Amino acid sequence: MDYQQLHDKSIQDPEAFWSSWADQIPWFTKPTKAFNHDTQQWFEDGELNACYAALDLHIVQGYGKQKALIWESAVTGKHEIYTFEELHLEVSKLAGAMEALGLIKGDTAVIYMPMIPQAVFAMLACARLGIVHSLVFGGFSAKELARRINHLNAQIILTASEGVEYQKYINYAALVDEAIDQLKIDLPYLIKYDRGLGSNYQMRYPFFDYDIMIKTAAPVDCTIVPSSHPLYVLYTSGTTGHPKGIVRDTGGYVTALKGSMKKIYDMNPGEVFWCASDLGWVVGHSYIVYAPLLNRNTTVLYEGKPIKSPTHDVFWKIIFKHRVKVLFTAPSAIRLIKREDPTPLYLKTHTLNSLKYIFLAGETADKSSVEWLQKNFKIPVVDHIWQTENGWPMITNMAGLGLQECPMGSVCKPNFGYDINICRTDGSETAPFEEGQLLIKLPLPPGNLIGLWQDMDGNYKTYYLDPYPGFYLTGDLGYQDEHGNFFITGRSDDVINVFGHRISTSRIEAVLNENANVENCAVIGISDSLTGQIPVAFIVLSRQNNWDVEDLKKTLIQEVRKEIGAVTNFKNIHILDKLPITRSGKIMRKLLRDLVQETLAEYPPTLEDVQDVERIRAVLNQKN
Repeated sequence: MDYQQLHDKSIQDPEAFWSSWADQIPWFTKPTKAFNHDTQQWFEDGELNACYAALDLHIVQGYGKQKALIWESAVTGKHEIYTFEELHLEVSKLAGAMEALGLIKGDTAVIYMPMIPQAVFAMLACARLGIVHSLVFGGFSAKELARRINHLNAQIILTASEGVEYQKYINYAALVDEAIDQLKIDLPYLIKYDRGLGSNYQMRYPFFDYDIMIKTAAPVDCTIVPSSHPLYVLYTSGTTGHPKGIVRDTGGYVTALKGSMKKIYDMNPGEVFWCASDLGWVVGHSYIVYAPLLNRNTTVLYEGKPIKSPTHDVFWKIIFKHRVKVLFTAPSAIRLIKREDPTPLYLKTHTLNSLKYIFLAGETADKSSVEWLQKNFKIPVVDHIWQTENGWPMITNMAGLGLQECPMGSVCKPNFGYDINICRTDGSETAPFEEGQLLIKLPLPPGNLIGLWQDMDGNYKTYYLDPYPGFYLTGDLGYQDEHGNFFITGRSDDVINVFGHRISTSRIEAVLNENANVENCAVIGISDSLTGQIPVAFIVLSRQNNWDVEDLKKTLIQEVRKEIGAVTNFKNIHILDKLPITRSGKIMRKLLRDLVQETLAEYPPTLEDVQDVERIRAVLNQKN
């Protein structure tokens, strides 16, 4: 069947469609029914283990000697390769060490590690025991880490001595100590992996040494879990400014990811797949760890940046060295490389004939980057879209079915099981080229979130289901052309993408408002040619403010970086005498955005005085 026939089947008879996908999964107890409409759960009475499906199965089938994980650390100059047998041993022994501490199915773990193999071992060891893991991105501050540990009520934290960013060390152990100082729960177990990079920091809280535990641990078998058992919780920013814990089930997720590797990415077992993301994001969970290993692909784990690690051609060197078939990365990474190495010198002496596709996601794929890739590599460049909540692509072009012709700027057609409508605020469908909300008709296909941690119904319904009954609200805006191709135009909430990282502008506002010198503020996200988006703050100072303005700006920037993390790329602050507000008192963020981007078409009638616009323009024209 072609794409349209398969997609139609997935919508018209989803239970039969997904049952055929589930037949490819090694269930311990095969589900008797694909979908429970009352609970909205896929394969509810099935039993399995994600680690078994990702590792043990391949060894049983005779592929234990195949390469499973390639680790390339450009920042340290180290690399390691693990076969499925070697990866299985590392994972099962770590699981044994955790089990020896008394951890059991249903317990929770926070993993706070850099991009090292031990982070992958930790994820899979948790899955092996049925422990719900939450891997926290290393760019977050100690306060944000503590918030997640508290919310998850973690029984164990797995961390490392330090990470490396360019030539700078990030002391993970110190950040964990600082986070523990802020905990409101019982002290979790701590396991620390010492990377041997020379850190002299001594943790203040008692911990178990990773290597010592592994040496004495006995490997353990997989724990059988129900299909609906949470595999992991991944926190994401939301419109409230507070992180939401997205809960991913096991059976539906494994089913979706396994099938996606062939259908979407055209990956056959044994081939090499490289997702150049971070383990802390959903892309890293799905396409660095679970999906490639489920499909018996070799997956690349990369520690470093697209540039200056130490050279600008590190991506191409890794692809050539390991015969990578598919590269999955963010447009911002391509923009960085293109800026530093506009005519890739590496390609003048090396042919990357293993590379068949480049997939982009995480933010809008700009035309110049796509054209640059197509010109230099002469292979398909596929833009696709999905969210933390989805777990796998929502709209995409499917390489495994033969790529369709899609216009520049389009993310093409809906993935299987995604019945996507673009609607006006009243719920009616838009006409071609008319912008509206992206809504997914229920039920969601396997792989999507099953709720929010500690709140499986309440806020899950409030955020995603209640605004448009019978539909899931993605929060994305977009339109379709006359051929049904989708174009994404932005977000309807305040979450912005900075280098592919989702940052809540209201969370930045909350930090700024904590400073006594700030009376009011508004933070917007604007387009940036390099990072995708950047946050820009407008601040009204308190009348009691006695600070030098430039000194205060520096202080506020440091406070945001300390509270949230340097990942915000926060550095732009404008001082206003008042913020523009509507008659109902709402801050006119769209007006601020239009003024910064110089896209204001007309003066808004809701301002008290059109002079407000001119005052803001005058501030923007000043050297910031």
